[in-house]
Amino acid sequence: MSIFNWFSKNKPKEETPAAQEEQAAQTQAALEKTRTGFLSKLGRLFTGKRQVNSDFLDELEEVLLTSDVGVETTVQIIENLEKRVSKDAYVSEDELHELLADEIAKLMPDIQSPVAKDLHLAGASTPYVVLVVGVNGVGKTTTIGKLAHHYAQLGKKVILGAGDTFRAAAVEQLTIWQNRAGVSIVSHGMNTDPASVAYDAVKKAVDENADVVIIDTAGRLHNKVGLMNELSKIRRVIEKFKPDAPHEVLLVIDATTGQNAFEQAKQFTAATQVNTLAVTKLDGTAKGGVVIGVSHAYQLPVKYIGLGEKAEDLKLFNKYDFIKSIFAS
Repeated sequence: MSIFNWFSKNKPKEETPAAQEEQAAQTQAALEKTRTGFLSKLGRLFTGKRQVNSDFLDELEEVLLTSDVGVETTVQIIENLEKRVSKDAYVSEDELHELLADEIAKLMPDIQSPVAKDLHLAGASTPYVVLVVGVNGVGKTTTIGKLAHHYAQLGKKVILGAGDTFRAAAVEQLTIWQNRAGVSIVSHGMNTDPASVAYDAVKKAVDENADVVIIDTAGRLHNKVGLMNELSKIRRVIEKFKPDAPHEVLLVIDATTGQNAFEQAKQFTAATQVNTLAVTKLDGTAKGGVVIGVSHAYQLPVKYIGLGEKAEDLKLFNKYDFIKSIFAS
């Protein structure tokens, strides 16, 4: 079975074929650097090899590690392959691609309730509260703006919370996106209490019967304990006003940072209850393997991927599209 037959077999049936084909094509184009590097390494691995034995698996382990998949995920993939493949059996390159695709899909978790699986918020509590976290420079505020645009395009009433009160540029940037998307914003200005911004944004959303509120937070350096404690405070304040919120704590990481993204995920998942992941700048890096590793290592379902600068370039993540894009010739 080819990787494309595997993809057809496993791809969710409910997705619209035309829309999925368009997104799959864009994902494949954006992952060109990742795919080229990964496949070339696999191709060299097969040169002169006739069986999958311990030497082959050791070399495959190195390929995965140098593709930014991460240690924990690489070890798990190798162990799973060892259970599935006899040491004396011949496995072609296409067959290995199929096995790898299958194992990768199994390791990447799917979104669980109360997180809305799409932008339509079907069955979600309203207002649907999204708390967005991440260090400076990963594209956090831009991701919020793009989300606001998408929700507004669907006719949702959106309120933004400018909770990054330590950086003037963040408030200004979010205001620009607010104007572009035609949504509301709660901002208390610079050097004010971020928790009060979060509280007022949620309160405004409830009072005005809004559909979704998206709260920005400071681009916290993950080695500063005080800032992480403040992030926990913001969550507690939101819970006091709306006990089931935030429904989604979205961690934004930059794919170009490679292994540093693992440390960011470690620190943020320790500081607050992160339950979704957005990976930006996938179109400009060969380090797309980090998506697989961070998602598996911290059991964070990837919800969004950034494939470009435009608002439309923030896409809902589909792991089958992603895997197909990595292995496509």
